[in-house]
Amino acid sequence: MRPLKYLLGWLIAGTRGGATRSEIIRSLRDTPQNANQLATLLGKDYKTIRHHLHVLEKNRIITSVGDKYGATYFLSQVMEDNYVVFEEIMNKIWKK
Repeated sequence: MRPLKYLLGWLIAGTRGGATRSEIIRSLRDTPQNANQLATLLGKDYKTIRHHLHVLEKNRIITSVGDKYGATYFLSQVMEDNYVVFEEIMNKIWKK
């Protein structure tokens, strides 16, 4: 799945917030969570987490259920089905 590979590469390795986005993806794979839970778990500012959640949702990497502040975030089905692509990108980043 080539387009997802390029999209994830850009979102994770090609931008300044990639490390935070990768932490969010990993966390959501384990357990669906809301923004406040993610901010606490990852030790990041709530507004920062909201920003990255918006970017990931806009690019269809994650999806949400619920209203704005109470929304629970999940990996999208496409991301679930292609999680190995994310792992490949992460392995390449860490080998540098």
